[in-house]
Amino acid sequence: MKRPSPPTNSLTRRSFLKTSAIAAAGSPFILNSSVLGNEERAAANSRIGMGFIGCGLISKTHIASFPGIRDIQPIAVCDLRTNFRKKALDKLSQKGFDDVVETPLYEEVLANPKIDVVAVMTPDHWHAHLAIAAMKAGKDVYVEKPMTLTIEEGKAVVEAQNKYGRILQVGSQQRSTAYFRIAANLIRNGMIGELKEIHCSLGSFPQPPENEEIAPVPEGFDYDRWLGPTPYYDYSEHRVRGNYKGGWRCYWDYGSRKFGDWGAHHFDIVQWALGRDETGPVEFIPAGYEGAKYHHFRYADGLTVWRDNNKMLVMPDDDAEADDSKKKKSKPPQIRFIGTEGDVYASRGFVKTSPKELVRHKFTDADETVYESKNHRQNFIDCVKSRKAPICPAEVGHRSGTICQLAGIAERLGRQVKWDPAAEQIVGDNEAEAMQDRPRRPGYELPSIS
Repeated sequence: MKRPSPPTNSLTRRSFLKTSAIAAAGSPFILNSSVLGNEERAAANSRIGMGFIGCGLISKTHIASFPGIRDIQPIAVCDLRTNFRKKALDKLSQKGFDDVVETPLYEEVLANPKIDVVAVMTPDHWHAHLAIAAMKAGKDVYVEKPMTLTIEEGKAVVEAQNKYGRILQVGSQQRSTAYFRIAANLIRNGMIGELKEIHCSLGSFPQPPENEEIAPVPEGFDYDRWLGPTPYYDYSEHRVRGNYKGGWRCYWDYGSRKFGDWGAHHFDIVQWALGRDETGPVEFIPAGYEGAKYHHFRYADGLTVWRDNNKMLVMPDDDAEADDSKKKKSKPPQIRFIGTEGDVYASRGFVKTSPKELVRHKFTDADETVYESKNHRQNFIDCVKSRKAPICPAEVGHRSGTICQLAGIAERLGRQVKWDPAAEQIVGDNEAEAMQDRPRRPGYELPSIS
């Protein structure tokens, strides 16, 4: 199918290009990040111009939070839905940014010389294309997790980051929270002895509807471009819906289901805690294969990570001696590390250990401690200025994403998948190996890296 030309809102397009032209002529107000240097006060000529690509559900916290960083100057919002762009503009206007422009075309964002960094907040199937195109255009990138939809896309994003010398931060923000950092430090330093196994809670999504209600494409929505590189399907509201309980996240064409949802967070922490950001597991076994009750994967040393074995995601009662009326029901942890000498339970909102006092362990300079970031977005901006690696660069996002993608391949095929993390290739299964990448509709090929 030939891709139709994207729609152009002439008024929006003229105003956007006018803004770009003024910037190209030398705006006295916003300069490129190369001239940053005011450490105490973000004067007008030291702000970082930012564009937001994708203004749906996941974007709300980013559009609310990034402008609160003193160095950031919002320049543009981009989405394929007119009403989504309007909501984003309204939110930024409430924060005092009244001169932000809008466009349905990401190309216009990347062509704007006032923009130094972009946040990519689209559904997963667009992440790789936009991240590569942005870095090729000289922009630094904050891209939502999972960084890509396929393994080969991940390799391409890493190549682009290194080729163009850009800063890329994957939105695996659990690395920038104290709870998971404490857990990682305890594991790195052997505080619970030899690790025996790890358990992660991902939950489940419903399957996509069998008979979706086909409807006309709403006015003001470029649906064909939303589909992008994926196969063409007639429009249904469910297919494009942004919903943390389903919507487009249910479809393998646009995401990796729960592996790309919570798995992209929790498997990332497992990799971090184990100090294995440059490698990965070697074997993926789906639930049901040869009697396996739970999906799991193994590293070369035999360490196994299990998904959704809820019996193992139970913490000891901290108030065992209290009256039943005084006991509070504890929320289960999202990750449990089980060692020969104790356990670490980590989740958004808490970290606990067994024995209890272990969580208060004070580390010294002699211990191995992980990269410390207390604010994921601020870490990205700090690294844009310093040109140092952020806490979750492309290489890290790619390795964590690869686990999600391989787990998804095993689930879809219903059989074991073996992986060579050094060669980054599936071993001994041609059908599975073909799923390391995906066909792309003509007109939506990945940008060349040259």
